[in-house]
Parts: sequence; C-alpha cells; structure tokens
Amino acid sequence: MASAEALTALSRWYLYAIHGYFCEVMFTAAWEFVVNFNWKFPGVTSVWALFIYGTSILIVEHMYLRLRGRCPLLLRCVIYTLWTYLWEFTTGFILRQFNACPWDYSQFDFDFMGLITLEYAVPWFCGAFIMEQFIIRNTLRLRFDKDAEPGEPTSPLALANGHVKTD
Repeated sequence: MASAEALTALSRWYLYAIHGYFCEVMFTAAWEFVVNFNWKFPGVTSVWALFIYGTSILIVEHMYLRLRGRCPLLLRCVIYTLWTYLWEFTTGFILRQFNACPWDYSQFDFDFMGLITLEYAVPWFCGAFIMEQFIIRNTLRLRFDKDAEPGEPTSPLALANGHVKTD
C-alpha cells in the first residue's frame, strides 16, 4: 500500500468545486419549488460557482485541520458560516465590478448591499456542518494509487465489507 497517496490539493479543489456547483443547482431548484411551487425544479448557477465553492471549501478544509482538536463542532460551524459570509461578500463584490455577480439578495429583508443576507444563516450553518462531517472528512480519506491499472483492483488488497483487508 506504499503507492497510495492522499489526493493533491488540486484534486480536492476539483471535488469541492463540483460538489458546491451541484449543491447550488439543487438548492436553487428546491428554493424555486418552495417559493413558487414550480414543479420543473429549475436549478441555476454560474460558472463562477466552481471557483467560489472550490476555493472556499479548500480554505475551510485548512480551518478544519487546525480547529478540529481545539474547539467544538458547533463553534467550528459558526466559524465556517462567518467565513462563508465573508467569502460570499468578497467574491460577489469583485464579480459585481465586472457585472458578473450571479446573485442579488436585494429583495431580502436582511441583506447587505444585495451580496449577502442573514436569511441564509441557517442554511449556511447546516451546509457548514454537512461540509465538514461528510464532504471534507471523506475527501481527506480518499487515496490515489498511481500504480493501479484502470478497472482492476489493487493487487495485494481485497475489499471485505467496505474495509481494506490485508492478509
């Protein structure tokens, strides 16, 4: 098992970007259904979401690695939520300079410059919990075996009930 290596930062960024992109589409589809009862579930996003989510979750991964033994889960999720608001505001502000910001929260009661809104605090907090507990933790467990042939199991290892079995 000496050839199995952790995923590179670029590989993890890619997985995080795709995950965020997918969640954005699913969230906007669900929101459209809840607010407008639209059974078509049209989910939308922007290509900028790939960069925004990939980079943000990679930064949260670093926070997780530093904070996991130092503060409780709920406090970490509050920190991640605050980071999300800061990141959403910053990226939105930059994109707005080029007329490229894909979101506008101006219609919400508790928005700030239309770039962030407090109405999303609970969804962002729940997303932070899911991100740490499922996405980041499992992504960090993934390994890349550079010597493996595509479609073939690694030679000395066999899977037994989802666990690596070494004889």
